[in-house]
Amino acid sequence: MTSPTDPDLSHISPRDKAEILAQALPYIRKFHGKTLVIKYGGNAMTDPALQQDFAEDVVLLKLVGMNPVVVHGGGPQIDEALAKIGKKGTFIQGMRVTDEETMEVVEWVLGGEVQQDIVGLINVAGGKAVGLTGRDGGMIRARKLRMIDRDDPTKEYDVGQVGEIESIDPSVVIALQDDAFIPVISPIGFGEHNESYNINADVVAAKLATVLKAEKLLMLTNISGVLDKSGRLLTDLSARRIDELFADGTISGGMLPKIAGALDAAKSGVNAVHIIDGRVPHALLLEILTDQAYGTMIRSH
Repeated sequence: MTSPTDPDLSHISPRDKAEILAQALPYIRKFHGKTLVIKYGGNAMTDPALQQDFAEDVVLLKLVGMNPVVVHGGGPQIDEALAKIGKKGTFIQGMRVTDEETMEVVEWVLGGEVQQDIVGLINVAGGKAVGLTGRDGGMIRARKLRMIDRDDPTKEYDVGQVGEIESIDPSVVIALQDDAFIPVISPIGFGEHNESYNINADVVAAKLATVLKAEKLLMLTNISGVLDKSGRLLTDLSARRIDELFADGTISGGMLPKIAGALDAAKSGVNAVHIIDGRVPHALLLEILTDQAYGTMIRSH
């Protein structure tokens, strides 16, 4: 019995199903034992059918011998929680201004509600997920982000308890993934006086992928990938081409930290960074186990 959201696959013969699985074999072999850092956000995170697809994909990747590590965002959930207490989120250059009260909300929404939802989904799909924040195992050390105005380098903004990463100690993640667990990480860091910092999840995912020497960094987003000015999908980008897209304004707004982080990861040894459309069911499996491009791949050179 299929539910309304499940595609009816009864028309695919067992032989065709076997053929489809066999076609995934070279990719399974290639990425066996490799670490995949997955940034989970956007629609994929709020639509129940897509949530289930995501959880199934992560479990399948783990069971065929890869090591998925999930880093999640939670912008819409934070906005919702802030609205309940009568606060409105403000942003400067794509970053959330985070005063003390907002930081408390961020911590319980990300480290509590959102993280535990994801852990639960993965567990129900047959995996063994463990939720972490940057405090666990002393993983993410952070300091206050100094935000310089993009057009006037003499001007600086105070964005409150927004952090930039000082260092990442991945030992807790490595210990978990070696023991068949799937780490699910909230992008909260801690400072030298034990203060909390809200860190952009794209930045955490990119830095973690670098430190773990991940094979791939996969960023699920609400768009089909990086688009050129006329709205066409750019499936393959080099570092130089990205610099050109920054310069002419093609990449702007919320995509800036995402792409900048992706580029840093690619330059620092992550083999491939994929920005993929989280609105596509099973986008992760399609990107990793087939040769069809479902987004933009970023290469270091």
